Amino acid sequence: MPAVMQTPIALEHRAATAWSARLNLRVERRGGRTVLAHNEHQGPLQVQKALYPEGPDICHVAVLHPPGGIAAGDRLVIDTRVAAGAHTLLTTPGATKWYRSQSGRAEQHLRFRVDADGALEWLPRETIFFDGAQPASTLDVELGPAAKFLGWEILCFGRAAAGERWRKGRLEMRARIAAPGHLIWNESANLRADGGFQQSPVGLAGRTVSATFLAAGLDPAPALIAACRGLAADRADCQCGITALPRLFVARYLGDSSEQAFNWFRELWSLVRPAWLGTAARAPRLWAT
Repeated sequence: MPAVMQTPIALEHRAATAWSARLNLRVERRGGRTVLAHNEHQGPLQVQKALYPEGPDICHVAVLHPPGGIAAGDRLVIDTRVAAGAHTLLTTPGATKWYRSQSGRAEQHLRFRVDADGALEWLPRETIFFDGAQPASTLDVELGPAAKFLGWEILCFGRAAAGERWRKGRLEMRARIAAPGHLIWNESANLRADGGFQQSPVGLAGRTVSATFLAAGLDPAPALIAACRGLAADRADCQCGITALPRLFVARYLGDSSEQAFNWFRELWSLVRPAWLGTAARAPRLWAT
């Protein structure tokens, strides 16, 4: 989201006037094209106009949060429904920042519903946890018959460029993907910055960036898994892994560069998207700015 900087003092004063923001979107298939049929927002959470860099079949939408970051007491909800046969790609124009908080947590909830034969791609830029941030974040995806979901999340624990680590705060996260009659993915975390996970070999192992790429709705083909495993991240000093599960493709990154993770995920997306959605990967225009 937009990179607007605020001082720590200003951020603490903002807790008294925390934002409660909601974005309600509905994407439908009409007359041979995908359209943004409903766009309702409350508070500082909105979208730019629908774009069609790939033609009328796929609607690209950029999610905007003008305040520039998420501070203590903020609660953001993005609720998106993709109707039968429609296809949308959601992204952000920049990093999402979770600011320092001394007076309570901040929340973001992503609720995605994809009807039969629909597709939703959630491909944001990185998320940065400032030292002292207390984020609570959820991803809840409901897939109809033959519906597909592709999404990733790139988490930065501190501002590496400023020499900052995430040393204080607490993180609550949950990601859930379900299809009719069964659960595809369910992952949760409840972590304290000073709880030891950042140095633990079963945690961050001393790294500062952790990222996950999920594709749900199909059983990954062995040839796709082999091709994806053949893609190495562009630096040797990171760990990457690919896993095939029932109706789910999972890629993990652990390292120290959000740009490295983003570039690797883009390479994976160029392979996974054609296999999953039957269309070549064409990057949103925002990624080039």
